[in-house]
Formats: sequence, structure tokens, C-alpha cells
Amino acid sequence: MNTKTKISILILMGFFAVTSCGKKETPPADQTETTEPSTEGEKAPATPAAEENVLLIEGNDQMQYNVNELKAVAGKPIKLTLKHVGKIPKEAMGHNLVILQEGTDQASFALKANDAKATDYIPESEKASIIAHTKLLGGGEEDTIEFTIDKKGSYPFICSFPGHVAMMKGVLIVE
Repeated sequence: MNTKTKISILILMGFFAVTSCGKKETPPADQTETTEPSTEGEKAPATPAAEENVLLIEGNDQMQYNVNELKAVAGKPIKLTLKHVGKIPKEAMGHNLVILQEGTDQASFALKANDAKATDYIPESEKASIIAHTKLLGGGEEDTIEFTIDKKGSYPFICSFPGHVAMMKGVLIVE
């Protein structure tokens, strides 16, 4: 092998080592883990029926959710966990997840939420617009909520901490 070929191989090896280091594979938010044992040659069920609607979403110190779309099956219990993967305390970078009724004006809701510090930015006047919500979390905290949506549709979700709705929003699709 000549020197040029050796250098090319080393560069490629270095590239693959660098691009694969530190990457943590995470399943999409709408997938669940199965705890049923499987034997070699036998396929375990992809999703046990009882855990169909187990959802995980993360918020970070860059004011972002890791996904902007969640999926669930209508009429089945939904178990949703919000995990704040950042380090900043909730007083400065608090996150929650508020699932709103279809057709709710998100901007109007967020304006009212700005004035609801005493209730962790969940406005009392807007309870009819809320399907479910997590607690307000600081870095390193998580909260799990359970609820059921019977009607198929697209339900918006937001972070109601002041200013966060601009970047922290998405949709829960119930099929």
C-alpha cells in the first residue's frame, strides 16, 4: 500500500470513529419498551397492548422539546413522561407540557399563562382548554401523567413557561 492510500484509510477510520463516538441511540417518542422476555428465534411482541400509549418527551436548556409530534391510540390510557434533561433550575428555565383541546388559541393561552406564576403558569381561567399537563420542572427533574383521550384528532401541546411557547410546541395525534 502506498502512503496516500494509507492516509486515506486512516482519515476514513478517524471520521467513522469521531462520528460514532458519544452518540446515544434513543427510540422515537412513540415507541415503548417491552419487558417480556424473548427466546432466541422467537419474536417478542413489538408493543404490548396494555402499554400502547407510553410516551416520553424531553425538554432542554436550549428551550426545545426533543420531538414535536407524539402519537397515541384513542380510547386507551396514555402515560406521558416529560423529562427536563437540562441543568438550569425551574425558576429560570422551567418546562412543562400542556395538552390543549383542539382549536385552542395557543397564543392567547400563553399570554394568560404568563400571568399565572402562582399556579406554575397554568391559568385557572383556561382549565376548560386543558386536557392534561405536567408539573413545572427544573433541570434533572421529570414528571409522568396519565390520561385518556377518546376522540381521534390532533391536540396541540406547549410549554407554558413565559416565552417558551415560541419554540416549545407540538402536536399529539390521536388515531
